[in-house]
Amino acid sequence: MTDVAMAPPETFTAPAGSVEPATPPAPPANPAAIGVPTFIVGSVALGMVLVGFVPATGASIPIILAATSIGQLVAAVWASSSGQSAVAAIFGIFSGFWLSYAVLVLGLTHGWFGVGEANAVATQEVFLTSWLVVVGLLTVATLRLPFAFTLLFVLIDIALVLVLLATAQGSTAIQTAAGCVVFAFAAVGAYLFLDAMSTSTGGPALPMGRPVLA
Repeated sequence: MTDVAMAPPETFTAPAGSVEPATPPAPPANPAAIGVPTFIVGSVALGMVLVGFVPATGASIPIILAATSIGQLVAAVWASSSGQSAVAAIFGIFSGFWLSYAVLVLGLTHGWFGVGEANAVATQEVFLTSWLVVVGLLTVATLRLPFAFTLLFVLIDIALVLVLLATAQGSTAIQTAAGCVVFAFAAVGAYLFLDAMSTSTGGPALPMGRPVLA
């Protein structure tokens, strides 16, 4: 039997000077893809309580405690590990806000902190005033971000002021107005979430508006 040489398989050789198309880089990691939707769901739940859809103040706590506060914390850690200090600060602050709100409601409801009924309103005023100061500072500190973020924080400031007034005066009307403002900043959050998902999936960024401070 004679040996038969096998012909080498045909191979494709790119023409000289041609460049193979480069694989497009993956979109950068965006902690907002987790932080913003968990913020939205907590805001919607809180807004529904404030407008009186359900009379029980604690009705929003399961969502706020198990989803929103944890989601904000995860986004803060993610942003911090990615070197995004400002983003980490934003999500870290709101993680603290939502978690402390849940603890406040549960604590006052079950008497965890020894706060009597006579001091319950004042305790809520301490909570709201403290967070209004911090969120107000955050609003000023982020004026160099696109306008959509400033609008979000300003609406949160307004909501905190209205809830504080409603608590101090026992006004249902002001509380309902606060709930409407909460829905408004939830809508802004929804727009930011759509932007985050668009850029994370390789799409274009949505218009965010010019910063208040250049």
